[in-house]
Amino acid sequence: MSQSSKLEKEAAQSTNALGPLIGVAREDFVGAVAVLLRESASDPKRLMKHAQTMGEDMVKIMTGKSDLAPDPKDKRFMDPAWQYNPFFRAGAQYYLAVQKGMSNWLQELELDDLERDRANFISNIIIDSLAPTNTLVGNPVAQKQVINSGGLSLIKGLQNAYKDITENKGMVSQVDKRPFKLGENIATSKGSVVHRTEMFELVHYAPTTDEVHEIPQLTIPPQINKMYINDLSPEKSVIKYQVDHGIQTFVISWRNPSKEQGFWGMDDYIRSCEEAIQAVSDITGSKKVNVSAGCSGGQTASVLASKLAAQKNDILGSLTLMVCVLHPKERDIEAGSLVSENGMKLAKQRAAKKGIIKADDLARGFAWLRPNDLIWNYVINNYLLGQDPPAFDVLYWNSDATNLSASLMGDFLTLFETLAFTKKGEVEMAGHKIDLSKATSDMFILGGVTDHITPWKATYRSTNLFGSKDVTYVLSQSGHMQAILNPPGNPKAKYFVQKKKGKLPETADEWLQGTEEVAGSWWPYWMEWMKKRSGKMKSAPTELGNEEYKPLDPAPGLYVVEER
Repeated sequence: MSQSSKLEKEAAQSTNALGPLIGVAREDFVGAVAVLLRESASDPKRLMKHAQTMGEDMVKIMTGKSDLAPDPKDKRFMDPAWQYNPFFRAGAQYYLAVQKGMSNWLQELELDDLERDRANFISNIIIDSLAPTNTLVGNPVAQKQVINSGGLSLIKGLQNAYKDITENKGMVSQVDKRPFKLGENIATSKGSVVHRTEMFELVHYAPTTDEVHEIPQLTIPPQINKMYINDLSPEKSVIKYQVDHGIQTFVISWRNPSKEQGFWGMDDYIRSCEEAIQAVSDITGSKKVNVSAGCSGGQTASVLASKLAAQKNDILGSLTLMVCVLHPKERDIEAGSLVSENGMKLAKQRAAKKGIIKADDLARGFAWLRPNDLIWNYVINNYLLGQDPPAFDVLYWNSDATNLSASLMGDFLTLFETLAFTKKGEVEMAGHKIDLSKATSDMFILGGVTDHITPWKATYRSTNLFGSKDVTYVLSQSGHMQAILNPPGNPKAKYFVQKKKGKLPETADEWLQGTEEVAGSWWPYWMEWMKKRSGKMKSAPTELGNEEYKPLDPAPGLYVVEER
C-alpha cells in the first residue's frame, strides 16, 4: 500500500463529528496530567524502581543486548533499516523502552478506572509525539528520500510547512484541495434548491427513472459537515443510488453559522426540519416522508421524531439512522474519559462568549485527540518526505467543515449529560419533552465495525429506545464515514445482519452471535428495505419543486460554497 493510500485510509476513519468531545476543556487535559504528577510524588520508591528498570533497558540497548522490537503491525517501523541498521535499531529500542517503562509505571499507579483511562490516553499522546519517526534524523525513509531527490524533498517539505503556517493556521494539511471543485467533479448529481431560509436550503434532486416511488426521502445531515458527503462522486453517491432506484430524494443543506447566528439552537434546527419535511410533502403530494440521517444529524432527526410524535403528526414515514449514538456511555471511546462535568461547563461558557466554535478549532481539537493518524502521519508525509497530502474526496469534504453555534453545542451537551434519549418525558428540548418511546416509525440503524467515533455497540443501544415494532440493525465492516460510503463494487465490502427475523436482542453481543456475514455493500439491502416503505410507483415529475417551491439555484446550492 502506498504512503498516500495509507494516509487516506487512516484519516477517513477519523472524520470530524459532534459528540461529547466538543465538551472537552483544556482543564481536563491539565487535570489528567496533574493526576500523573500527584501519583509520581506520592511514592518516590515506586518511581525509582521503574526508573532503574528503564535504565537497565538502556544499558542493554547500548551494549547491543536488547531484544526490544516494534510490533510487526506498527506501520511506523516497517522499513528494513529499523531491523538491520544499528543506529536506527537502537533509536527504535530507546523509544520502545520509554513506552514500556511508562506502561509498567501506569499499571502500578493507584487510580480508579476513570483516572486510569485518562492517564493512559494522555500518556499515549505524549509517547506518540516522541517517536523517532517524527524527526528527520530518526526517520530512515525520510533520509533516503533526501538522497534520492538530491535534497529537493527538504525544500518541498519546507514549502509545505510554510504554506500550512500562512494558509492553514499552522495545522498540517490532510488533503490536497486543488483537484476538487464543487459541481464539477464533486457533488455533481443534478438537482435544484427549491426552498431557502436564513438557516437552510432544501435541495430537490432530479429523478433518473421514468417512474418513482410515491413516498419521498429527506436526508438531515450533521451540522458541522456539509451535506455533499451524500454526493461525493458518481461511484459513491448515496443520492445517485437513491434516484437511480426511483426514490424521490431531498437533502437539507445547513448554513454555516456566523458569530451573529450563535444563538441558533436545537429549537431552531428542529423548526427548520419541520419546515423542510412539510415542504417535501407539499412538493411530492405525499402524506408521508421517509427520513435518513447520520451522526449528529441522527440525533437531530431523533429529536424531530420525538416532537412529531408528541404533536401526533404522522408525517414521518420510516427513519434511517447511520453511525449515530443516542445512548452514550463514559467509556465508549478512548477520549471519553477526558469529558468532565466541569469541563463541559467551561466549554459551554467559552463557546457562548465567542458565539460559535470555529470549524478550524473543531478540526484542531479532533486532530490532537488522534495525533498519530491526523498529525504525525502528515508531518512525516508533507514535511519530512516532501510529498503532497493525498487528493481524496472524503478528506476534502472533511476539511470543508462548518462552524458550530454556541447554543447548539450546549444543546448537544445537554443531550449527552442528561441521557435525554433514554428518558421518557423528562428532558425538555425543542418545545417538548423528549420521549422516543412514542416514535413508532419503522427503523433502519447502521453501525461500523471499526468506528471509533460512534462505536457500533453504542449505536446498537438505539434499537431499544424507540417505540418501533420494526427495527433492522446492520453492521458495516468499515469505520465512521466509510461505513456509510460503502457502495456496490467494493470487493472487500461486507456487512452483518441478523439471521432470524423478529425482535432484536437486548445487547449488541447477543445480536452479534445471531448474525450472518454477507459479502458486498449494504446499500442494496437498505434499498430493498426502503422500497418496501416508499409506497407505489408513479410517473416521475418532469420538473423540480412546484408552483410554491420554485427552483432557485442548481445543486448543491449556495450554502455549501458560502465562506463564513
